[in-house]
Amino acid sequence: MNYTMKSLGSLAVGVLFCYCTSKSSEQATTYTKIDSLTETYLLLKDSMLNTWNRMMYDDNLRIKAMKAIIHELKVTGKFDQEVLNTLDYRIDQLVRIRYTPKTMMNTDVVEEYDFASNSLVAEIIAITESYPAYSYNSVLQELLETVRKTDQRIETHRTDYDAAARAYNQFIDENKLHVHEIDQNATLEKKPLFYADSE
Repeated sequence: MNYTMKSLGSLAVGVLFCYCTSKSSEQATTYTKIDSLTETYLLLKDSMLNTWNRMMYDDNLRIKAMKAIIHELKVTGKFDQEVLNTLDYRIDQLVRIRYTPKTMMNTDVVEEYDFASNSLVAEIIAITESYPAYSYNSVLQELLETVRKTDQRIETHRTDYDAAARAYNQFIDENKLHVHEIDQNATLEKKPLFYADSE
């Protein structure tokens, strides 16, 4: 009799232990999945932000170099000051019309900025290289090289940003049911790209 009661007691404890272990395992599995998704989500957001910041850094560096070139050309006294003042004003306008992660949803905003900045880069390169003393003016040469290099890097940053944004968009598509568990303020809106995917 005692043996049977002990056996039943052991069995009950064993079943209860298995049940509790099973529940804990399920909770741990659920937690691990959300935790993993949260980590991926945050990494994707960080990747986009870091790439964007590098792009803005180089864009600001390009603008700063163009401003410095105009200053150097004014000092020479060899150019029409009105022409240089107009270029200076147009450079200042670049920051005002520059796209943001939200406004670039409107492709016209990016196209307007690109047209304005590309025109300025081309005109500033042309006017600087037309200066007779350019070939031995190391300051102008270095500034112009900065404009060229940052111009090239900005294109690379855009490609990198698009890669991060595509990964983010795919993540949102695949985890719609869990997005608000990960981030209550998140939306299901996809991030716009600089270069549209070909259909």
